[in-house]
Amino acid sequence: MAEAGAAPSCRRFTWEEITPRSGKAEERWLVIERKVYDISQFHKRHPGGSRVISHYAGQDATDPFTAFHLEKSVVRKYMKPLLIGELADDQPSFEPSKNKQLTEDFRELRATVEKMGLLQPDRLFFFLYLVHILVLDVVAWLNMWYFGTSLLPFLFTGLLLGTVQAQAGWLQHDLGHLSVFGKSKWNHWVHKFVIGHLKGAPASWWNHWHFQHHAKPNCFRKDPDLNMHPLIFALGKKLSVELGIKKKKFMPYNHQHKYFFILGPPALVPFYLQWYVFYFAVQRKQWADLAWMVTFYIRFFLTFSFFLNLKGLIGLFLLVRVIESHWFVWVTQMNHIPMNIDYDQNVDWVSTQLQATCNVDQSLFNDWFSGHLNFQIEHHLFPTMPRHNYWKVAPLVKSMCGKYGIEYQSKPLLKAFADIVYSLKDSGELWLDAYLNK
Repeated sequence: MAEAGAAPSCRRFTWEEITPRSGKAEERWLVIERKVYDISQFHKRHPGGSRVISHYAGQDATDPFTAFHLEKSVVRKYMKPLLIGELADDQPSFEPSKNKQLTEDFRELRATVEKMGLLQPDRLFFFLYLVHILVLDVVAWLNMWYFGTSLLPFLFTGLLLGTVQAQAGWLQHDLGHLSVFGKSKWNHWVHKFVIGHLKGAPASWWNHWHFQHHAKPNCFRKDPDLNMHPLIFALGKKLSVELGIKKKKFMPYNHQHKYFFILGPPALVPFYLQWYVFYFAVQRKQWADLAWMVTFYIRFFLTFSFFLNLKGLIGLFLLVRVIESHWFVWVTQMNHIPMNIDYDQNVDWVSTQLQATCNVDQSLFNDWFSGHLNFQIEHHLFPTMPRHNYWKVAPLVKSMCGKYGIEYQSKPLLKAFADIVYSLKDSGELWLDAYLNK
């Protein structure tokens, strides 16, 4: 998504003409700063992926464009040929479904954030963060070298390596969001190293998956985090009832708060993502990403083959992935599963993010443990903001929410974990009631 200069023609459009071009047919249009762009063919070449830009087809994409792109002058080069006109003078800048005043206030807030320098990264922070990950990696190896391979050293090494995987996951998240360096290409280069060599996953997969989530969080069929859930979990009040009315019973959803502890945290990474990332890289011919991934496995198995046989190596690898999986699922889902889940209602950027996210109270441990994703609200509103600045913008965001009577949720860490289970229980009961009685 990008903006451009003056329209090459005087053609004017109404929202009634734009809204149907939502991608359900061949034509896909979107609006950025009142300019109308035809992305019917460009979406296939969009550097951020076809789906993420298509999620805003037929809608105003001004705020996501501003939020996602670091070097807007570069992006303009892609968009100039796509400009087909602009909104007619009598047309509002926002669709009726969007809160005009809230959007204008948020754009003023973003301008303030830019003036305060809160979008500028502290490279020393991220350098030290990378160093602490590498130190933990080395300590894990030294622990087994010094103490041997008996049960306790083996488990402690697994815990250290699981911590490395979790913390490297938060760092690659920063790089993927272009929040570590001022140039997009530097973020992309280091991102490939961190997610590829330190974690064994493809950067292209993360970009394809995660930016869709940010574009339309908790929007069914647009947020890929929800795509496989109906096969295993019934999420959200509306969708759970819908599944029940349609007599869909892929799983006994009224028990999902129980089997979550089996099919959720311990299983996602080692039994799904572990193979899927390879499938993704090969299927999309991302050979550079695949090469980076292979270096992770070579390093892991070579360095620990000094101490362990093949059975021990596989056992250690699975232990690390299970620890990482628990860490990843609890942290990433505590901010989203308990929140509103629905189809895309095409509301304004601020409302879209706030209804799908909540925060976890700040502390040094919570910041480190979650990679600052305890500030999920601020992260979703300003995805390129370096994480060390979330706490500075949080009071401004909270004040804006108070002005419009929008709930700004922040809760203790353990309560956030418990709310995942409670929300699964509630939605499972809604499904059962609809399944039996409607």
